[in-house]
Amino acid sequence: MALSREQVVTTAVDLLRRYGLADLSMRRLARELGVAPGALYWHVANKQELLVEVADVLLAEIPVPPPDRPPAEALVGVAVAVRDALVQVPDGADVVGLAYAVEPGAARPLRDLARLVHDAGAPASERDEVAALIVHHILGSVAGQQDRALAASVDLDLPAPDATTESKAFEVGLSVIVRGLARSR
Repeated sequence: MALSREQVVTTAVDLLRRYGLADLSMRRLARELGVAPGALYWHVANKQELLVEVADVLLAEIPVPPPDRPPAEALVGVAVAVRDALVQVPDGADVVGLAYAVEPGAARPLRDLARLVHDAGAPASERDEVAALIVHHILGSVAGQQDRALAASVDLDLPAPDATTESKAFEVGLSVIVRGLARSR
């Protein structure tokens, strides 16, 4: 059976979901696919390219905001949907953060955020910086929640994070950013 790029990426996503980023190596991926590690490089140039593809898959199910939705409301909807998608995946924020650093516009929902930031009031000269602020707010929120959960699983004296409280804290920070955009108009 011939190996495809889609199989490589799908298996990488599965490994990430099961074991986290630390255990997603090219060697392990090759073993999982039953091929020599060199075979992977016919489909992806390197691990960074693979992780950009994995990030795209992690965010692929986020719907495109309806065009008639007010931009600020659509911006909040996309940001919350990205966070919700990533919080379910071990190290999902790290993968998307790396993909964003390598190729900021690789995942469609992140491109949507940049467009919506501008539509919600950010001047064109600040659009990319404000979009990056929101992306980093999302990634930091997810990583923080996952780190607190990991710490609580190792040290039983630490409280496990409450998903509702974590989500609310994220939304408060996001609302501050959106209010700032409304004032910049």
